[in-house]
Amino acid sequence: MLNGKISVDDPRADDVRGLLERHLAFNNAQSPPEDVHALDVEELLDPSVTFFSFRDDGELLGVGAVKELDRRHAEVKSMHTAQAARGRGVARAILDHILAVARERGYARISLETGTMEAFAPARTLYATAGFTACEPFGEYRPSPNSTFMTLSLNGAEPTAAG
Repeated sequence: MLNGKISVDDPRADDVRGLLERHLAFNNAQSPPEDVHALDVEELLDPSVTFFSFRDDGELLGVGAVKELDRRHAEVKSMHTAQAARGRGVARAILDHILAVARERGYARISLETGTMEAFAPARTLYATAGFTACEPFGEYRPSPNSTFMTLSLNGAEPTAAG
């Protein structure tokens, strides 16, 4: 049974910083440098980003963030689950929380970028089971064979590639 609490957190906290370093190392091991779009600690402190952690009795199990692209469009960022917590529903809980926050803020859609490599297959499956579908690059992203772009309408309208 999954226990714990998701709350806004400080990406500068020691345990969070350690998990983010593992997240960046994973991304750098899988993707060429020009296709690593994970945010570092300083980028997670940007006012457009809200950073969350999932903790169970104080133990950090996972992180995720929502970044406002504009007043109608947000992006899922920095999703990562601690190795020991994988398969326990942590990523789903964080993603559901991010989607709830996005809806509360009135975004029409939320999008994401993840890798095309086999190591990113669990992430792509998670997003697809949450209703995300493939889309064109959005924001400042450019087409890449190493990137999968996905989006989810939060208000029932068909997502558009604009954004």
